[in-house]
Amino acid sequence: MKRIAIILSLGVVALQAQDTLVNKPGSQYRFTKIASAEATSVQDQCRTSTCWSFSSLSFFESELIRRGKGKHNLSEMFIVRNAYIEKAINYIRMNGKINFDQGGEFHDIPLVIKKYGIVPEEVYKGTNYGEEKHNHNEMVALLQGMMDKLKDNPQGTFTTSWLAAVEGVVDAYLGKIPEKFTYQGKEYTPKSFAAFLDLKMDDYVMVTSFTHHDMYKPFVIEVADNWSMQSAYNIPLDEFNGMMNHALTKGYSIAWAADVSEKGFSYYDGLGIVPAEDSMVKQKSKDNKGYNDAGGARSGVGFTRPITEKTITPENRQEAFDKQTTTDDHGMHITGLLREKNGTYYYVVKNSWGSLNYLQGYLYVSENYTKYKTISIMVHKDALDKKMKEKLDID
Repeated sequence: MKRIAIILSLGVVALQAQDTLVNKPGSQYRFTKIASAEATSVQDQCRTSTCWSFSSLSFFESELIRRGKGKHNLSEMFIVRNAYIEKAINYIRMNGKINFDQGGEFHDIPLVIKKYGIVPEEVYKGTNYGEEKHNHNEMVALLQGMMDKLKDNPQGTFTTSWLAAVEGVVDAYLGKIPEKFTYQGKEYTPKSFAAFLDLKMDDYVMVTSFTHHDMYKPFVIEVADNWSMQSAYNIPLDEFNGMMNHALTKGYSIAWAADVSEKGFSYYDGLGIVPAEDSMVKQKSKDNKGYNDAGGARSGVGFTRPITEKTITPENRQEAFDKQTTTDDHGMHITGLLREKNGTYYYVVKNSWGSLNYLQGYLYVSENYTKYKTISIMVHKDALDKKMKEKLDID
């Protein structure tokens, strides 16, 4: 419950009750807040696979708040539009032997902002195709058809027009990038607005934990959506969540890429867990975005009372990645840290599926779930403690 104050005729009695949180009505889970970073409003990626843009921009919006730059709603589709262009260039350079689709990684945002800048949402909404909600299926079908034909180099050499043709399709659907715009009474270009925000892109690092590469060294994570082939630092699993908890308690938030296909991840129930016994949770439908129906896509007692979770080790985490039962599913934004009454840590996770559940778009995800199903995270380098910076050779 929230802190409440009762006003009486003889004075004011303040009941300073510690905040207690639940994941949904009727739940026996009881969470207390340990750390929280301020965040902007929950968005909806709708019928697109652009969670990587929504989650990372939510992260950067929190970074702007943390750094005293105020609240800004940045344009996810500006990032997506320019990423499509970069993907197309890369696809041709790689003779089509690399992914070209809607997905991406957190480090794509620094890549785009450095090259193209950034704009507010009100300047570039990215819905130039007659629909109010995002849906890129038709656009991507056209683009994929173009790229599949282009990669075969039908004229023996590439002309100066193919990229302009790709840009024409993207701009027809998402809109042309404004050369100049006015925001809060001032005129900007995308690059000058990025300079005004003063987000130093080189200050952000990707971190992961897998046993098939050397520890404390960067490596390119082998997932299809890593089209730009950038690296993440590899650290031991027993240090990974400690690093996340340290960051959150110091006021930083975290961009989080993970697999959300597990039965224990339920948007509707506002919870992400890894039950030791499979019978504790059930899957009603394959699409976890079935949260719009009356009962949600998941069910089971595990969503209404604390249960024993599976013990996660570097070995079973690696096995899940190698067997591809852990895949690069979804990007989200971790904004806080909670402790359940049994002592278990949970993360406050801001999603981009709208605000239809009890937590209005958020979930509480157990530390065990993040150990098991995280692909990577992005944090400000100063969120790492001194010892970790030394191990990773980060200034």
